Order: sequence, then C-alpha cells, then structure tokens
Amino acid sequence: MEKEELNRGFGLWSSLALVIGTIIGSGIFFKQGAILQTAGSTSMALLAWLAGGVLTLTAGMTVAEVGSQMTETGGLYLYLTKLYGKTIGFLSGWMQVVFYGPAMMGAIASYFGLLFTALFNLPKMWSIPVGMVGLGLIGLLNSLPNKNSAFFQVLTTTIKLLPIVGLTIFGLFFGQNDALGQTVHTVSSHGGGFGVAVLATLFAYDGWVTLANISGEIKNPQKTLPKAIVYGLLVVIVAYVGVSYGTFSSLGANQIVAYGEQATVHVAEAAFGLFGGRLLSLAVLVSLLGTLNGKVLSFPRVLYAMAQQGEFPFAKTFAKLHASSKTPNAAIWLMIGIGYLMMWVTDPNQLTDYAVFITFLFYILAFIGAFILRRRDPKGEKRDFSMPLYPVIPIIAILGSLYVEVSELMNDLHGVLISVIIVLLGLPVYYWLNNRK
Repeated sequence: MEKEELNRGFGLWSSLALVIGTIIGSGIFFKQGAILQTAGSTSMALLAWLAGGVLTLTAGMTVAEVGSQMTETGGLYLYLTKLYGKTIGFLSGWMQVVFYGPAMMGAIASYFGLLFTALFNLPKMWSIPVGMVGLGLIGLLNSLPNKNSAFFQVLTTTIKLLPIVGLTIFGLFFGQNDALGQTVHTVSSHGGGFGVAVLATLFAYDGWVTLANISGEIKNPQKTLPKAIVYGLLVVIVAYVGVSYGTFSSLGANQIVAYGEQATVHVAEAAFGLFGGRLLSLAVLVSLLGTLNGKVLSFPRVLYAMAQQGEFPFAKTFAKLHASSKTPNAAIWLMIGIGYLMMWVTDPNQLTDYAVFITFLFYILAFIGAFILRRRDPKGEKRDFSMPLYPVIPIIAILGSLYVEVSELMNDLHGVLISVIIVLLGLPVYYWLNNRK
C-alpha cells in the first residue's frame, strides 16, 4: 500500500510569504501609539522596534539551523521530540494543538469580525458570526490542495505590503516632523520604559516559527526553510521600522498617543484623504485573512504529525490525508472547531497572552537544541545551514527569551499559572495513550 504523503507545494516565494504574512497582522498598524507611549520618545520607540526585530532574527537563525537538520512536518513538536524525548515533544505539540493554535485562530478571526462590522457599519453583535465565517472560509481554502493556500498567502502578503510601503514613503518624503527626538508628555500609567516597549514588539514579531510546522510541504526544505525564515524576518524588520518612522514623521508624538489605535489611519487620511483611511482598513482586513491563513495552514500540521506517531486521541482519524487534496482536513477542522468554541466562551486574545510564557519556554529549549546538535555534529556534515556568529546568535536568542519569561512572571503570574496548568493537563493524556500502546 502506497504511503500517504503531503504535497511539497511551497517553494521559496510562497514560504517567504508565509513567514511575512503570518507575522504581519494588524499590530504594526494599530500599536504605534501604545509602544510610543511606553517608550517615552520616538527615538526610543524606533529603537525598540529594531531591538525586537534583531532579537527575533537571532531566534529565527537558531531555529533555521535546527530545522535544516530535521525536515519532516511538525516544527517544534518534531524538534523537541528528537532533542529531549517524547514527553517534552508531546507537551509542546499538545500546547499548540489544544491551546495556542486555536486561540490564535479565534483571536484573529474575532478581530477580523470587529474590524469588518466597524468598516461597513454593521451591528457589533454580528462581529463574532462574521469572524466565524471568515475563519470557516479560510478552513475551506486549506481543505483544497496546498497550492491554493500558497497562492492566497502570496496574494495577501503582497496586498498587505502595499500600505506599508505607502505609509513609509509618505512619512519619509512628505512628513512635516522630525521622526527622531520627539518626546511624549504622558508616559503609560501601566509602567513604561524601553524594556517593556521591546517586550511589546517581540509579541508583534511572533509567528515566524509556523513555517517549521509545514517542513514536509516545502520543496528542498534543508535550504528553503532557513532562507525563508531569515529573509522573511529581515523584510518584516524593515517594514515595522519603516511604518513607525513614517508615522512619527507625519504626526507629532503626542498626537500619535492621543489617536491611539487610529494613528496610522490618520496618516493614511493625510496622505490620500478619507478614501485612503478606508483603503488602509480594507488592507488590514486582507492582512488579517493572510495571517489567519498562515495559522490554519500551519498548526493542524502539528496535530497531523502527532497523530502519525499515535500521540493524540483518535490518531487514525487525524493522521489521514484527504484522498485528492492531500491535506489533513480532520486536523484542520478540529482546531477550527476549538477556535470557534473559544470565540464564544472566552476572550481568545487573553488566552494567547496566557500562552506566551509556555511558548517561549519551548522556544528556549529549541535554541538550546542548537548547541546539542553542534556537539553531536561538530564538523557540520548534517547541516545545510549554519548560523553566522555562533555561539553569539543563540545566546542572544536565549537571553531575549528569558527576558520575556521574567517579564511575564512579573506582569501576569495568574496567566502564567493558567498556561502551565493547561499544558500539564496533557500529561495524563500522554500516559493514557502510552498505556494503550
């Protein structure tokens, strides 16, 4: 009997689009005021965006080296299983499948519904149903052969980059203010400073690791995965710093803080009139759909990889690929179903905040894995990609992630405990599955 295999439908361009399109959602358009207020000045805010990008790039390079040596589908689940054993690997997969992945899908879909109803003057009560329809349509797209989701990712990423280029160019050449050196009269009352601002940008940069989950669908993953992660993150860093510089050049610092989430909309209106503001809102809707596509494409592959190893309840069902599309449709719709449930019974945004601590804990284990693999293969015979400046790069990635962990412990101990409990609930499931075997 011929073994079912995923289609390798992702080349370099579609892989790049997945990295860029999954990271860039709505944060870059709506978080300028909050980060500026926290940092205290435009210079420090720009430096925070740059510092967050550099830290993320070191993380991306480290995982790219690890991923170039493990090319099957599964991402962190696969890496940590091979590095630390099945228990740690299972918990990382469990966290992504039942908690983080569905919460991300639900949060993005909820925000899409809110923005859609606001843009078209619909009653706010329709925001969740609209968000569910959006998530369902993306689910249907991902139930087709993956060349369709790859094309959609390239298309939406191209569209979302247009307003970023426009805002950057307008600020650079037509801005009335000096983007550097402006100070804010009122710093955030919730605690501010450069460190907290960097922390906020790190969350905005998150999402690049989703490419690793679909290694089994990437053409020549040993070479394509590292290139897509590194080049994709460089594009995102330029985009984030560029939009920030353009916004700071177009409006005064205190104006940006006063406008809050609407700051970039006002820049678009100043550049292109009221029509420009609406165009930006439409671009953000498309941007959210592209981000949602990346999540729906990526996270169910973790469930599929776990089911292939018999490490999830009803594994035979979730390990199956659709006969014609070669996509793990059962895994896709289970996670969308959990996302729907989260949209109705709780705030998915809060759940994603809770998951930050655990997610970065598994990231740190992956970064340490780079040292383990180097020791196992000192001559690099198994590596198609070797990060530059080793061991400085992984050390920076580990220190940056530890900073996130300490910040989360200090700022949201309650959320950390909830996330730890949810992940540990996977242990009895793991032992039950192993006893059955």
